[in-house]
Amino acid sequence: MVFKVTVSSARRATRTLWLLVLVSLPVCISVCRASSPQEDSAMENIVTEKKAEESHRQDSADLLIFILLLTLTILTIWLFKHRRFRFLHETGLAMIYGLIVGVILRYGIHVPRDVSNVTLNCHVNASPATLLVNVSGKFYEYTLKGEISANEVNDVQDNEMLRKVTFDPEVFFNILLPPIIFHAGYSLKRRHFFRNMGSILAYAFLGTVISCFIIGLLMYGCVTLMKQVGQLGGDFFFTDCLFFGAIVSATDPVTVLAIFNELQVDVDLYALLFGESVLNDAVAVVLSSSIVAYQPEGDNSHTFEVMALLKSFGIFLGVFSGSFALGVATGIVTALVTKFTKLRDFQLLETALFFLMSWSTFLLAEACGFTGVVAVLFCGITQAHYTYNNLSPESQDRTKQLFELLNFLAENFIFSYMGLTLFTFQNHVFNPMFIVGAFVALFIGRAANIYPLSFLLNLGRRNKIRSNFQHMMMFAGLRGAMTFALSIRDTATYARQMMFSTTLLVVFFTVWICGGGTTQMLSCQRIRVGVDSDQDNSMSVGEGSERRSTKQESAWLFRIWYNFDHNYLKPILTHSGPPLTATLPPCCGPLARFLTSPQAFENECQLKDDDSDLILRDGDINLTYGDITVSTDASGAHTSGGPVFAGAATSDDLDRELAYGDHELVMRGTRLVLPMDDSEPPFTEPHHRMRM
Repeated sequence: MVFKVTVSSARRATRTLWLLVLVSLPVCISVCRASSPQEDSAMENIVTEKKAEESHRQDSADLLIFILLLTLTILTIWLFKHRRFRFLHETGLAMIYGLIVGVILRYGIHVPRDVSNVTLNCHVNASPATLLVNVSGKFYEYTLKGEISANEVNDVQDNEMLRKVTFDPEVFFNILLPPIIFHAGYSLKRRHFFRNMGSILAYAFLGTVISCFIIGLLMYGCVTLMKQVGQLGGDFFFTDCLFFGAIVSATDPVTVLAIFNELQVDVDLYALLFGESVLNDAVAVVLSSSIVAYQPEGDNSHTFEVMALLKSFGIFLGVFSGSFALGVATGIVTALVTKFTKLRDFQLLETALFFLMSWSTFLLAEACGFTGVVAVLFCGITQAHYTYNNLSPESQDRTKQLFELLNFLAENFIFSYMGLTLFTFQNHVFNPMFIVGAFVALFIGRAANIYPLSFLLNLGRRNKIRSNFQHMMMFAGLRGAMTFALSIRDTATYARQMMFSTTLLVVFFTVWICGGGTTQMLSCQRIRVGVDSDQDNSMSVGEGSERRSTKQESAWLFRIWYNFDHNYLKPILTHSGPPLTATLPPCCGPLARFLTSPQAFENECQLKDDDSDLILRDGDINLTYGDITVSTDASGAHTSGGPVFAGAATSDDLDRELAYGDHELVMRGTRLVLPMDDSEPPFTEPHHRMRM
């Protein structure tokens, strides 16, 4: 009896257990099904994180490549300078290293192919910049990376690696170009620049426009010939030819100028080349933008129309003048801030403000539709002329060294990247006819710029631009960072891709061949070297020739500007120059006292005008301080007299100022210039100041 009860109980327990299993099984299945998407999502997140980490490592490795290139370039530069090797400049060396790394990345490193997750067929009418993909209810956003040829579909991983070492063109314009252009304006030797200002402006403005149109016309003929013989694979219009002429008209003789500086070549030749290269970069940028803005009415945007041409010319003038005004305004604001505050007591803040205001000029101009290159160039000139005098000595040294360092690194980075891009850029179009035509057009365009303008300028110059100087300027028309940056900014069409590929070859040739042959060209043209850059040298110097006056080089417009600047702007924007109470009319006495900062009285023993590089070096000049006029003449004698209008220096006085060396004595913000006789031995330092 007991046994039967036990068996029946066991049977009931077994049935209950089976019922529980059957009931719980669907529940477990549903739970597993519900948790399966969560697990898949977690796995996807893990894979995504791993890909992001790999991408981060790849980006770090790419940047490390450029850092190592710069390091290797610096070490090799030191070796070249130590051995006095001048056949190859640092920029050419950086390009060679970039070429070597580009060859290794293109042909020596291959990433294993993995096209299992690549969809090869997706029919759309256009290539969208952003693509949204619906994958099982999840939306993913993809961005356009560029077009690849049909035979490179199986090399997706290699293309991705090469694409990662190809920077966004905006990186060049917004990060690398501003310090290069600003340093050009900030380090400008204004004395020699303003003495040759008329000639520099002629070469930079008229010469660049002449070169642009001549190159454009010749290239249009070349493109027409290519179309006739079937060598043209896409559209290439006359506006494209003019655009090419504009971007290759921007000269960058950095190699030549470095050798000039090292050998101390004639300062006027240096000033002409440097001034032209600084300004024609700005002109080329605005000119290329104006050509792009050329838009005739109607369906065909490439026909000639007078109104559209005049509109483009108006855009050129508007953009250039607006950029110029914006750059000068930013420099003036910085000068006022540094003058009327005690920011000089905190040197780190002072340097930081100077740096940010200077860099923001470029971005502000670009954001306002102007050209940042023009704005930051004239901002640098204004900062050097006014703001620099308000900075503390520590900040003066810091700003000079900071922008010199940034210029060096950015310039060598760009030239290294040029060499790398020759092999890593995906859409090169090399056409032999176009390349040969480009070199011929560049040579003719440069010649049409230099020789006719030099002939016309010599008609009004007392110190002529000699033929050997003209040949050297013709030879030194190198292309560099600006030409490369303008060409790489837009490579979307067949024409722009051909321009970019040809531009790279032009830069390589001019930097290596023309830059490397600078020393030999100087010797061939018998251009003297070892000239003290701080001495005022005539351009037509021979044996027994005497120092000549430079009245023609100091234009009447500049004479008016100098008097206005010295008597009014300098006292307002800096702590130097005569007091405003002496230069402004008596009715403006309260305004003069208001505009004179407290530091001008608190620190008058320490304040000085550090802009002795402007141009004027006094022989005979009358300066008024209060009711006393202090006069100096070439013999060194100085007298005082009654009241005279401040800065009333005659044209003969300014001629003598341009001819003699100077001592500067700074007292209560007024510069007294004591001349040196030519018989005195030269000083070690170009300018000696005594403080009282």
